[in-house]
Amino acid sequence: MAPRWLPPLLCGLAWLAGLGLSGCTSRTAVMNSSVFHYHLDYSTPTDPRLQRDLEQIDRRLRERWGMTPEQTAVGVLDLRTLRLAMVNPDREEYAASVPKIGILLAYFQLHPAAATHLAPETRHELGLMVKASDNAMAAKFSRELGLKPIQDVLNSYGFYDAARGGGLWVGKHYGQGGERHGSPVGDNSHAATVRQVLRYFLLLEQGRLVSPAASKVMRDIFASPDLPHDDIKFVRGLAGRPVQIIRKWGSWEDWLHDAAVVTGAGRHYILVGLTHHPRGDEYLTALVQSVDELLR
Repeated sequence: MAPRWLPPLLCGLAWLAGLGLSGCTSRTAVMNSSVFHYHLDYSTPTDPRLQRDLEQIDRRLRERWGMTPEQTAVGVLDLRTLRLAMVNPDREEYAASVPKIGILLAYFQLHPAAATHLAPETRHELGLMVKASDNAMAAKFSRELGLKPIQDVLNSYGFYDAARGGGLWVGKHYGQGGERHGSPVGDNSHAATVRQVLRYFLLLEQGRLVSPAASKVMRDIFASPDLPHDDIKFVRGLAGRPVQIIRKWGSWEDWLHDAAVVTGAGRHYILVGLTHHPRGDEYLTALVQSVDELLR
């Protein structure tokens, strides 16, 4: 059964009241208040100008590294202007570690008290899972919760729809053999689409994952200032720029991905890039640089 959220505006106000990045400077960009009424679904229109610009960026970067249109998928949502652009948004990809964000959501959905009473050790371990991408921690929590209950939570938010290309899927314990449930669309053990990862981070920013309180704690876990960022992909591309970033990257063989909320002076946006190419990391580094310059 889908969670019962507060009305969007009230939910957003509650979220803003508690907003902040633990251990970081306060966020300097302010979301358009209309963002709390904004819904991203399969009928949400893209912005023509931003769509054109994103397609040009994708094409230019693919040409630089010899990538085909089948090897990249990308999406951006500007939270200041509510402009959306996506390339191949509903093509399911093997997602490597990106679906660990689904384990985090399921933990808070299935442990409602965690929003206000989360043990420091558990908070740290969840941070290791999503920020440091620790497979052992991911497997610990997926075994505790169960793969089917995790996917049931994702499905309850509409994060997977086999009739529309797929979405977020957690079908295997990370770093271990044994139990496996392939995704209905691509038979992937872990899967994602650009649209559904954008939706996940949008709902997180809106305070609509589980509850405003749970969303804030989840966001703090993504930030985890006691854990360093891995200096790859989007983080490398934004090095030296006055921004804060929460993100989930994934890497396995030639599947190289990143997804982030970027906040700073003159910018506040969600960016998702999924690639299947040996030069994917370089594409992602250049992608975030180009998008950041476009939106700030």
